[in-house]
Amino acid sequence: MTKTIEIANPQAYKMERAAELILIPGHPLQTFSQENDALEKLLAQARTAEGSYTDINLAKIREIAIHYAKKGDLLYPLLKVKYNVTGPANVMWTADDEIRDELSALLRQQPGDDYHERVNTVLKRAEEMIYKETNILFPICAVHFSADEWRGIYQDAKDYAVCLDVEGKIWADGEAHVPAGTSSDYNGEIVMAGGHLTLTQLTALLNTIPLEISFVDADNINRYFNEGPKVFKRPAMAIGRDVFSCHPPKVEPMVRQIIQALRTGQRDEVPVWMNKEGRTFLVKYMAVRDKSGSYLGTLEIVQDMEFAKEHFAGTEK
Repeated sequence: MTKTIEIANPQAYKMERAAELILIPGHPLQTFSQENDALEKLLAQARTAEGSYTDINLAKIREIAIHYAKKGDLLYPLLKVKYNVTGPANVMWTADDEIRDELSALLRQQPGDDYHERVNTVLKRAEEMIYKETNILFPICAVHFSADEWRGIYQDAKDYAVCLDVEGKIWADGEAHVPAGTSSDYNGEIVMAGGHLTLTQLTALLNTIPLEISFVDADNINRYFNEGPKVFKRPAMAIGRDVFSCHPPKVEPMVRQIIQALRTGQRDEVPVWMNKEGRTFLVKYMAVRDKSGSYLGTLEIVQDMEFAKEHFAGTEK
């Protein structure tokens, strides 16, 4: 007979568990917490006795977007999909995006009548988010995520830039993690109509193509991302996960609309041009169909188009 263990104070238990993980050198929760500490230090230095902020380095503070991106890619979807804990994804994720977008807008704007008021409002929201992460998000993650899931988060987090000068330490347990789906022990060839390749050859070929490649199957499940540096992060832990869970609430309806248009044959491809980090990118969503025309999934390719701009600028001289 299984005995159920009752926890007298669940919130205290969550906080204690989070505190234990934060003490582990290199553990993802330690890095997340140290990034918050760095932001709090910047805010404290600029906070006046009245509680407002002055002489703020907004460009530096804007680096918190990296912290928010890691939460959005590595924490919220796992809580939402596997553990059915939807609150953080539905509320905090939206707030993260709003804070990030407002910081970006303020950096582009010349100080005006409402500038300082907007700065104070967004920085207070960022400070409130530190509290929410410390007292709500991190404790929830601490009691739900397995040791292997934390190892996966640790590995995926390596793909992100350093945030607020916080260099994550080496986590020995995380370094020993072998990602799910490792196929180093397969030696057979994959036979296709156009030829045959070993798995090693096919993997290297896909990784050599100068595109970020993602494939979502007919059931809207992430099935494949090619490897290598990416402007649009693709955590390995997202494989096998519903694609819609990997997007912030404000973007999810657009993703659903695009995939539905491809699925029904209304569209065969949807191109989206965008600027990111000062560079021009073409993101193209394409329907993948078999020879009979049946929908198999959606291919997303991301291409840096700066080379084209440079080429045509050179020919015009």
